[in-house]
Amino acid sequence: MKILVCARIQPDGEINPFDACAYELALSVPGAEVSLLSMGPLSSEAALLSLTRLGAKTAYLLTDSQFAGADTLATAYTLSLAVKKLAPDYVFCGRQTLVGDTGQTAIMLSQKTGFDLITNVMGLLDITDKQISCKTRESDSVKADSPALITVERINTLRFPSIRSKTGEVVTLSATDIGADIEKCGFSGSPTRVIETKENTSGRRKCVYIEPADLRGIISNALKRTRQPNFTEKSEKRIGKVIAVTAAVLDYAKSVSDNIIVFDEVNADVVISKIKAEKPDAVLFGSDYLSKRVSALVAARLDLGLCADCTALDTDGENLYMIRPALSGSVMAKIVSRVKPAMATVRTAVSSSDIVVTAGFGVADKLDTVRSFADSINATLGATRKAVDNGILPYDLQIGLTGKTVSPAVYIAIGVSGAVHHIAGMDKSGVIIAINPDKNAPIFDYADYGIISDFNNNFLEVKNELR
Repeated sequence: MKILVCARIQPDGEINPFDACAYELALSVPGAEVSLLSMGPLSSEAALLSLTRLGAKTAYLLTDSQFAGADTLATAYTLSLAVKKLAPDYVFCGRQTLVGDTGQTAIMLSQKTGFDLITNVMGLLDITDKQISCKTRESDSVKADSPALITVERINTLRFPSIRSKTGEVVTLSATDIGADIEKCGFSGSPTRVIETKENTSGRRKCVYIEPADLRGIISNALKRTRQPNFTEKSEKRIGKVIAVTAAVLDYAKSVSDNIIVFDEVNADVVISKIKAEKPDAVLFGSDYLSKRVSALVAARLDLGLCADCTALDTDGENLYMIRPALSGSVMAKIVSRVKPAMATVRTAVSSSDIVVTAGFGVADKLDTVRSFADSINATLGATRKAVDNGILPYDLQIGLTGKTVSPAVYIAIGVSGAVHHIAGMDKSGVIIAINPDKNAPIFDYADYGIISDFNNNFLEVKNELR
């Protein structure tokens, strides 16, 4: 069987971490003929050649000036032509890149190629040249018939090359080689445009430093208060009709429009029918896995622009401006769609817990104490990406740009440094408390209260007044 792995080469010359997991999963399939497919500048050739030492005999590099500036839809179109030309049994993709962080391209690619789709794969159960069976984040077993495309979570570590391994070859493909319509490629074929970028300073708070003994009172008072809605202020100008796919995105819709249609069926066919019937100016989806999948399928089928994981919306009365973190959360991008309706997924919380306690890599040796603390105050446990990457906690607990979003009444970060990609997943929480012995840790810039201290058994005394 032939497995084609989509591999994004990052600006630092390394393979995107999610794609690395997809590559490792493909290499683990006995007897599979594994190839790589990438789109990027010719400078990516060296990195791809190095990756062939791990097992792929051939890496195909889509490189052409016509491909530059592509958004997710234009990228999916270009990749789809190469996939059809190479005719694999399966395409393995990482769930998302760390550059765009959208998680859209692979889903759009499945739609453009007509391949069956399985998303959020956590493990491979069985694979033949006829059918694939996977464990996903939502199900213990999902099957798809060949040809199929799967998106892989960060579930493994890419192997190192053996001393005797040999390099394969890199085959470059231009727009002409794949028969591309250049009007659908690159910048000219992209319905979305980034019109402004700036440093991400959102979520910053004025931290008040407290002692561990003050913690119980802070938490108790926070649980009694009503939290503010976690969406942007209303735009002075308003756009026309907006479709809100589920009530979870209603507040975002209200921030830009007074003419809103809400329905709860997150289904691609239903959404497409609604769009054709209502002819809205914008369509908004949540950031849960189903909504992200459906929104990307709809965008691919209707050739619409889709902006992912927006944290704010704005309008000039004509255009919808979609604001989202990018480059691992280090910058905020302002994006507009050249076509209507504009489509976006907006950051909606997936946790309804009153309290979330997140363990960072800094408390790797105190995890049992952190668990006891979380249990004692009836809190849900979370994890940072570094804690997950180092195998300290499972991936389904990860909070942040490449994990899940939470907005509890109280968020307690223990041993968390405060990287921007983590902040993006928790900065809408009601009250944020940071516990870290490093007084210069960035997490304190995003906390309401800070405790400069190692985490120890003394914190377990908080439970006496909270239970």
